Amino acid sequence: MEEEIKSEFKSSGFDVEDEQEILRKCVTFCTNYSFTPSELVSSWEVYYLNRQLNEPVVESAEIDGFLLQLQNEKKEDSVKEREEGGLHMYSIGDVEMHLNNDDDTKDDTPGTPINHHHDLLSPSTDPISLMYENVLSSWKASKSKLITPFSKRTDRFSVKFSINTLPSVENGKQEPHHEYTENDEDDVVRRVPQRERCSLVIHGSGLKPCCKFMYDRMEDRLNAIENRIRKHTRAFVASGLYEEPTDPTSASQRSIFAVGMICCDAEGRLNEKSVMLQSSIEHSGGECVRLDLQRLNHYSIFPGQVVGIGGHNPSGHCFIASKLVDSIPIISVADENLNPLKKQAIDKESQSTDTIYKQRELSMIIAAGPFTTTDNLLFEPLTELLQYAKRRPPQLLVLLGPFVDSELPDIKKGTVDRSFDEIFHSEIVRKLEDYVERVGSGTRVLLVPSIRDANHDFVFPQPALEINLSDFKSQIVSLANPGIFEANEVKVGCCTVDVLKQISGEEISRTAADGKPIDRMSRLTNHILNQQSFYPLYPPAESVPLDFSLAPEALKLSLVPDVLILPSDIKHFVKVLSSESEGINNTKCIAVNPGRLAKGEGGGTFVELHYGGGSNLINASIVGI
Repeated sequence: MEEEIKSEFKSSGFDVEDEQEILRKCVTFCTNYSFTPSELVSSWEVYYLNRQLNEPVVESAEIDGFLLQLQNEKKEDSVKEREEGGLHMYSIGDVEMHLNNDDDTKDDTPGTPINHHHDLLSPSTDPISLMYENVLSSWKASKSKLITPFSKRTDRFSVKFSINTLPSVENGKQEPHHEYTENDEDDVVRRVPQRERCSLVIHGSGLKPCCKFMYDRMEDRLNAIENRIRKHTRAFVASGLYEEPTDPTSASQRSIFAVGMICCDAEGRLNEKSVMLQSSIEHSGGECVRLDLQRLNHYSIFPGQVVGIGGHNPSGHCFIASKLVDSIPIISVADENLNPLKKQAIDKESQSTDTIYKQRELSMIIAAGPFTTTDNLLFEPLTELLQYAKRRPPQLLVLLGPFVDSELPDIKKGTVDRSFDEIFHSEIVRKLEDYVERVGSGTRVLLVPSIRDANHDFVFPQPALEINLSDFKSQIVSLANPGIFEANEVKVGCCTVDVLKQISGEEISRTAADGKPIDRMSRLTNHILNQQSFYPLYPPAESVPLDFSLAPEALKLSLVPDVLILPSDIKHFVKVLSSESEGINNTKCIAVNPGRLAKGEGGGTFVELHYGGGSNLINASIVGI
C-alpha cells in the first residue's frame, strides 16, 4: 500500500518530504478508516488547494493537520448516519455542554456539606456512573489544553538548513524540544548569561504615523520613473566605464549606449517578443522602442528594471542589443541615508560612538508572520517562538508582519469578537512585554509591519506601527516598511512585501549554454541590490498599494546592507550574495528569507543568525517551529 500511495502522490505531481514517516502515517489512516490510496490523495489535493500551500510537497507539518481534518470529517459523517437512523451517539462535545450547563445552574448559596463518602457507597451509585464521573473530571482537567493540529506537530525546532563559518560555534546545535512550565522557564532564563544590549539606530527619516496617502497623482508616477532613470544615468556616467547615453529611439548605424526602463508592449506577462525600453524624457521624450535580445548570451529582466543597453537601432523601430548592464556602479560618495541628521538613535547609549560596538558582532532571531495558524487565533507559533527565544535569547528579535493577518479566515469573515487593534495589543504586544521583562534588558525587539496587517494602514511604503508603550520603549521598537537600521554597526535592510515572489512571476531570463548554473533565489535577490530599490517592479502587483507620492525616498536602497531580510512565500533560504557592479570590488551581503512562522494549520520556519563581523563569519540556521 505504501508504494500505491507514493505512486498516487507522484502521478498527482506531489513530492513526499519525509517519505518513510509520511507513508507510514498514510497507510495507518487508510487501514483504520477504509480509504483507498486514490481517495486519500484526492482529499489531499482538495486540502492543498484550500490551504493555498505554496509548493507541491507533502510535508510532515502539513500531513498531520490533513489527517486530523480527514479523521474529523469521517467521524462527522458516521454521526450523521447514526442520527438519520434515529440513534444519537453522545460525544465529548455533548459532555462538555452538559458540564457547562451544570456549572451555570449551580446555586452559590451556602448549604450543608455533602458526604461524598456516603454517596460513593450508596446503592444508587453504579460502576457506569463512576466511569462517567471519571470521564467528566478528566475532560474538565484537560479543558485548558486545547488540542490543535499545530500542537500535534512533530520535529519541533529541527534545523532545516545551516551555514557555519564561525569555528567557535558548533554548527546547527539545537536544544531538544521540551515542554516547559512557567517555573521551568524562569529557571532557564536565570541560567542563561545576560547579553550586552546592542546599539540600535534607525536610518532615514521614515514615514510618520498617520501620514496622508492615496494622494499620489499621475505626475508623481511619471516623476518617480524619470528620477530613477536619471539616477542610473548619472551613476553610469560617473563610473567612467560607459559613454554618455543617447536616444535609443533614433535610427543609427553606429553602436551607442542608452539607459532606460524595461517595460511590456501590452498588458500581460513579459516575453522576448514584447520587451520595450523606455528612455528618459531628457533623451527621448519618454518614448519607448522595441528591444531585440537575440544576440545576448544571457540576461535576466523584468518590468520596471532600469538597465544600460549597448547596441544599435538601424531602422529607428527596433534597438538590437549587444550588451545589457543590469547593475548600477556604486559611486564612492556619502549616501544621504547615512547622514547623521537622518539617523534616529533609540536611546542615549546608541548615540555614543564608543569602540565597544566596533567589533560588529550581532545575534538575531528573525521570524515573519503570520504568527498564528489558519484554524484559530491562539497565536501558538508566536508563543513557541518566544519560549525558544527565552532559552536562547538573542540581542535582537526581529518580527516581520503580518501580525493580524487579513488573509486569516476569521479575520476575512469578520467572525472575531474583538477589534483588530485589541487583537494586536493583547496577543502580540503583551506577549512581547512579558518576554522582554523575563529575559532582561540585553534583548531588543524590532517590529516591521506588513500591508496584510488588518490593524494598520493599507499603503506601501508603510509607516511604523503605533505601539504606545509606557514601559520598554527602548526595548520594543517599530520600524517603517521598508526600513534600514543599524545594530552594533551592522546595517540591516528589511521589507515585508513579497517582492521576490512578485519579481519571480514577471522575470524572463536566458542562461549561457556554457555558463555555470545560476541559483535563482540569489539572482532574484540580487535584483534588489542591483536596482538599489526595495521594490523595483513597475507596474506594481495588483495586491500592492504603491503610493508614488511616498515612494521615491522610502524605497531607496543606496547602500549594500550587511544583512537583507526579504520574507517570502517561496522557499526559505540564507545566502551570501556578491554585488555584481563592474569595476568595483565585490561587496557581500547576507540575504535572508526566514519563511513564514505559520503555514496553514502547521508550523513554519524562522532564522537564527550570529553575525561575527563580516559575511565570511556567520552562523545561521533555518529552524522549523
